[in-house]
Amino acid sequence: MTIVDLPAGTHDESVNGAAAADGRSSLSTAAARNLATTTKSVPQMQEITSRWLLRVLPWVQVTGGAYRVNRRLTYAIGDGRLSFTNTGDQIRVVPPELCELPQLRGFDDAEVLDALAGRFSQREYAAGEIIVEAGRPAEHLYLLAHGKADKVGVGQYGSQAVLGVLADGSYFGDQVLVDDDVTWDFSVRAATACIVLTLPRTSFAELAERAPHLAAHVGRSRGRNVPRQNRHGEAEIALAAGHDGEPQLPGTFVDYDLSPREYELSVAQTVLRVHTRVADLYNHPMNQVEQQLRLTVEALREAQEHEMINNREIGLLHNADLKQRIHTRTGPPTPDDLDELLSRRRSTHVLLAHPRAIAAFGRECTRRSLYPSTIDFHGHHVPSWRGVPLLPCSKIPVTQTHTTSIIAMRLGEQDQGVIGLHQTGIPDEYQPSLSVRFMGINDQAIMSYLVSAYYSAAELVPDALGVLENVEIGHVHD
Repeated sequence: MTIVDLPAGTHDESVNGAAAADGRSSLSTAAARNLATTTKSVPQMQEITSRWLLRVLPWVQVTGGAYRVNRRLTYAIGDGRLSFTNTGDQIRVVPPELCELPQLRGFDDAEVLDALAGRFSQREYAAGEIIVEAGRPAEHLYLLAHGKADKVGVGQYGSQAVLGVLADGSYFGDQVLVDDDVTWDFSVRAATACIVLTLPRTSFAELAERAPHLAAHVGRSRGRNVPRQNRHGEAEIALAAGHDGEPQLPGTFVDYDLSPREYELSVAQTVLRVHTRVADLYNHPMNQVEQQLRLTVEALREAQEHEMINNREIGLLHNADLKQRIHTRTGPPTPDDLDELLSRRRSTHVLLAHPRAIAAFGRECTRRSLYPSTIDFHGHHVPSWRGVPLLPCSKIPVTQTHTTSIIAMRLGEQDQGVIGLHQTGIPDEYQPSLSVRFMGINDQAIMSYLVSAYYSAAELVPDALGVLENVEIGHVHD
């Protein structure tokens, strides 16, 4: 390079003139960047979450594509929930849903069910109002269409005790359909504003006179011989215990469910397309196909976790046993509510909640001057309650009325808990149970890759999974 020395007193008019025009005396950074190499990050993605569910589930290899859960024979009669429709402010029970009542289980006359649904009357109760009172004659069947109510009884020493919480879809007083002389052995008090549908016993009797097969069906339910069972509804195993001498011991066998549930692997799929020109020419410093595939796999895993929580066939929220679904007492998630949720199973390994539900629980603890401890879990400090990690999961839905759910799980096959299902060793496997298969190049020079993730989830026994429902997250205390 040659450096030219200008004679004293001379200068470059064009350069100095340009510098003087914008006040600069040296090369600008904008111009200098033309000769520099920019350091780049890999593509970022806001959709990526912690995906705690996929991390904590024990994954079981499903070689045949399906997993059968064998259980003891269980007798279950009418423990479901009812559904309702509304026209304006008038609410009506869906007629086929009446078969969820134990006395009507298996009754299939749609015309009679429709007539029965039309005989219910709608009543509304304010918060704190008594719906039924203990000791009074029971003369109505009650369906709770909307709201929340407390079942209140008398404790050991005469004080009031809350026996349970009723919410949308619950019913009580169904014994009036089969017995004429029934008294309430508990009271029901509205915890919130409630809409209740009531059916007088006399109205049901009138319909039964017109439909003899309805009366016969209800009569059979009253005289039905209920097989001996344990408190979980399983067929009893006859045993002798605490005896002396040489009594004759009972004979027994363990009966199995003849129609066990099978969980087939679900799939999340997409076709990733990359132009060959992009893959050939723009591959440095980052491989374009590799980055496209990385982000696509992240999106598939997010969709997988969403489905494992919300899918109606395999989702945890929809597969929790009805006896393992409980409601909050007052609305927001309180320590008492989480204690009740934990008490429903012999051990709980994790709690999953929306981040806003965790914040709401923290507010309720602060209100009571409590501080939930944090624990070290998988290398992270996470909040906990009673030593059980409380993990955030944004896939748990929040309704328009700001309510959500909290999931409690026992994990693993050895503990008869919740397990994840997958199949490893599949062709073109990229990650466990996730494959990337090259599909070829079309006449537009675009490469295609089929990306597939196979998964499912199963609960081995009903008490492995519990849900705290109707968790209100909009309460803020000043």
